[in-house]
Amino acid sequence: MAEVEGDWMNAARTAVSTGMCLIALVLSISVASAQLKPPVVPGLRGAPFPSANPPPDLLSFGQGPAWDAKPPPGVEPLARDLFTSKDFYQDREQWLNPLYWRCNSPRQIADMRSGGAGSGTSDPRIGSNPPVSARWGDCGKDWARENIVSPYPFATAAEHYAALAADAKKRGGPTKHTYETMPKWDGVYGEYLPDGRRVWNYGRATQVPTFLSILTPEYQQRMVRQLYHEGVDAAHQWSASYCWPEGFMRQWATGPKPQRIVVTPEVVMFVGSGSGNIVRVAHVGRELPLGQDIPQWYGDTVAFWDGDALIMHTANVQAWTQHTTWEFSYEFETVEILTPARDAAGKFLGVDWETVIYDAEALQQPIRILWHRNFQQSWSDAGRLGWAECTRALYPIDGFATQVAPGQVIEFKVPDMFDRPWAKIWEENFEQDMERPSEEIDLGFK
Repeated sequence: MAEVEGDWMNAARTAVSTGMCLIALVLSISVASAQLKPPVVPGLRGAPFPSANPPPDLLSFGQGPAWDAKPPPGVEPLARDLFTSKDFYQDREQWLNPLYWRCNSPRQIADMRSGGAGSGTSDPRIGSNPPVSARWGDCGKDWARENIVSPYPFATAAEHYAALAADAKKRGGPTKHTYETMPKWDGVYGEYLPDGRRVWNYGRATQVPTFLSILTPEYQQRMVRQLYHEGVDAAHQWSASYCWPEGFMRQWATGPKPQRIVVTPEVVMFVGSGSGNIVRVAHVGRELPLGQDIPQWYGDTVAFWDGDALIMHTANVQAWTQHTTWEFSYEFETVEILTPARDAAGKFLGVDWETVIYDAEALQQPIRILWHRNFQQSWSDAGRLGWAECTRALYPIDGFATQVAPGQVIEFKVPDMFDRPWAKIWEENFEQDMERPSEEIDLGFK
């Protein structure tokens, strides 16, 4: 038990050095030779990960009903944890203890109560007497915090973007492409999943406390609240259930993804459809702000080319939530670096997509995601572009997403979409007997 807690605390304290020097490169930057190995510009982009990226899923410890609520050998369970607590607000001192979560990842907790069996099991992991019978994850596995936090020395996205532009200028850039010279990325893309592994933001590979350690106290509480009501009450308030917008961060999870790319000298467009639709337009050579100071679901994006690398800065994003993970604020901004990946023969494989996320309100420090969009086929060879429009069939009845048949009459309270409607549903239906903090921190979400 002491060893488990000690390992966690050491990982949580891992800090990435912010004293890295910016090194001017005189020679041109070579392209990547394989997926997820973008060119390295020290202190700016392409830094390798300490551990294999993407990480393997965190699996259940033990299979079948015999493991209901049974901890791994040598692990002493807490007297009160997520699945036995009646008030998670009173458990704050345990939130950063993996044992409070029975060593489960966020997605494992959500899947227990959403009809999924959870990775690595053949029967539901919530057990026969939910929620107290919930099963354990592997306390010896985690994807360390050092893999998540940004390795770059910038406090804001604007600083990072300016440094990337200055670096390009030293080598004669930014590059002004024409239709003849611009990278030929137009086409259809899928997600590169080596051995089925996904980027960490899916919430499948990382212990909950590791997620919480990157968040500020208020946003820790918001994530804990979500996981409690999903894992204990089975009251998932997923955006797609109610035809709510998915929000910016869902493109790195199981929501709508940038499935197709269109490249012109003036703009690069990313479109896709799934549980919702996504259209992102990177305005090449422009500067922020692009228009009125009204947040957009996918923000406003400006970009420049550094050779065959597209470097983007996104701001003015609508604050929102994610599927079983952390909320983000109106201070959310990103720097994204897209570089082509090729095999040994020079064949184009797809685009490595490095994203550094800045949100001083929600995050204790900037974080990073690196994934690869695998080129599948050209637009001319592809079928039509599907476009989903959500037709609502589910409504929050007594706090649960409930299917309502055509013609059925129900009482429905119209939510305030700018006042975190998911949280209001939980508060009104499941927290009457909880002792919430007397004054929630107002950090300007509304």
